[in-house]
Amino acid sequence: MKDMEEKFPRALWVRLIIYVAVGHVFAAFVYLLFSLGAQGQ
Repeated sequence: MKDMEEKFPRALWVRLIIYVAVGHVFAAFVYLLFSLGAQGQ
């Protein structure tokens, strides 16, 4: 377990979490645009 922590520093985990969060927000925004566009027509 100690070996894994050395391989992945804390900064990398923080960056990974931020990327995943931003990716989900962007995907939700795109989904919202598509659903609103479908409702408009």
